[in-house]
Amino acid sequence: MAPSDGSQGSEPPEGIFSLLDTDLYKLTMQCAVLKYFPDVDVTYSFTNRTHDMRLSRVAYHWLQRQIMKLGAISVSQEELQYLRSTCSYLNEPYLQYLAALRLNPQKQIRMSFQLLHDNGSDDDLGDVHLEVQGRWADTILYEIPLLALTSEAYFKFRDRDWTHQNQEERAYNKAISLLQHGCIFSEFGSRRRRDYHTHELVLRGLLRASEDGRKQRVKGKLAGTSNVHFAMRYGLAPVGTVAHEWFMGIAAITDDYEGVNETALRYWVGCFGVGVLGIALTDTFGTPAFLEAFRRPLPDHTTAALGGAATLSSTAASSTMPVTGSLSETNPPIQAPISSEPDHHHSEKRSYAQVFAGVRQDSGDPAGFIKLMREFYDQEGIKDKKTIVFSDSLNIELCVEYMQEAEDAGFQPTFGVGTFLTNDFKNTSSGAKSVPLNIVIKLSSAAGRPAVKISDNIGKNTGDQETVEQVKRRLGYIENGWEGGDEQARWGRADVGGKSDTNNAA
Repeated sequence: MAPSDGSQGSEPPEGIFSLLDTDLYKLTMQCAVLKYFPDVDVTYSFTNRTHDMRLSRVAYHWLQRQIMKLGAISVSQEELQYLRSTCSYLNEPYLQYLAALRLNPQKQIRMSFQLLHDNGSDDDLGDVHLEVQGRWADTILYEIPLLALTSEAYFKFRDRDWTHQNQEERAYNKAISLLQHGCIFSEFGSRRRRDYHTHELVLRGLLRASEDGRKQRVKGKLAGTSNVHFAMRYGLAPVGTVAHEWFMGIAAITDDYEGVNETALRYWVGCFGVGVLGIALTDTFGTPAFLEAFRRPLPDHTTAALGGAATLSSTAASSTMPVTGSLSETNPPIQAPISSEPDHHHSEKRSYAQVFAGVRQDSGDPAGFIKLMREFYDQEGIKDKKTIVFSDSLNIELCVEYMQEAEDAGFQPTFGVGTFLTNDFKNTSSGAKSVPLNIVIKLSSAAGRPAVKISDNIGKNTGDQETVEQVKRRLGYIENGWEGGDEQARWGRADVGGKSDTNNAA
């Protein structure tokens, strides 16, 4: 029996039962992928950065069953109408595609379990290997459910020394503290949550705190949640823009690492329009390389689509083409490359940095990032108050620290708080921290080429190592370490049953 909060009634739900139980940026990227890269094949790979925290045989078999169940889920008419009314930047052809989408895990997912020692027991430990393969648009939604299910499997079968008790109150207290300190924050905890029930308890606590904060007239604000399902369920704003995957995929497809940041920005604006979904993610191939593209002028249009579609933002109502044609007549960039003709009116045009509302900091030293961005905007003569979204392993103390530093530098700071909210537990028997898994699923190839991420911290380098090193040389990347960047011990180290899993390894 799964841990519970001790209340009477039915057991909490397990697994995934809505395609919208995912982060908003998976939908926005899927919309853009469908428009520009409808036929590109990709693969995704799973990494457990907490090497000493492994699944047992019985946990792996549960995970297998839950993953197969994903093939039975589809978007309901109620969910579709919610997206139409709430996320107007998602175009109608995309919504029609999403309505018809059925995942096919039996065909699209390869998974295996490598035992450390085979004693024939359900408790035998091993390493999970997961790979997703298929068309990019068809497989992009797997990442968040697979991560959430893997985390749930671990804490359902391996670390069971915990309960849901007081999770709502803990979330309430964290939110009240953030609000009273003046922090504007959103809940970003889908991928590494303990389970679905924890997620709903956390959101109940956040909503209560938000209401009490309004009554107290505090400066802070609960801005929303990245999880579209829970945004719909609780009347919160769905929050998010883009992930590293967008840049990684385009770089692999084009093999143009020198120009990929501008290409990705141009296609994003071409899909959604200027000023829409306007928080830029800077660190996929290092923030310095990104800023070279960010300062460039916005084009009059993107040439990735034929005819009138090139200038359309992602609202079908503004299109003069039939809704069924606005996606099918859009060519991928290799067939319709972006023009590199010189722009003789550069000084008269706005740059990406001007039209984007701000940037997201997701790796490396936050203080250094604030300084870098201040210098960048000053050099560009941009006087508007820009936003920095911090989203890398946050807690209350870090939010307050970064808020002060960002405000002192003239920015509007906001925070995406994830694992600290949805997977913050203590072991019942000892009171020691029940450490979350640090797991990721990243795009590993696109169009037959390796897909990699460099980031602003060596601990977050991802993908084929030879390609990583090659890209660093091509970009003149300067290696960055950071004392807070140990990904194996980001939230502590596990001590399951008095022994770390590494003690049992061969």
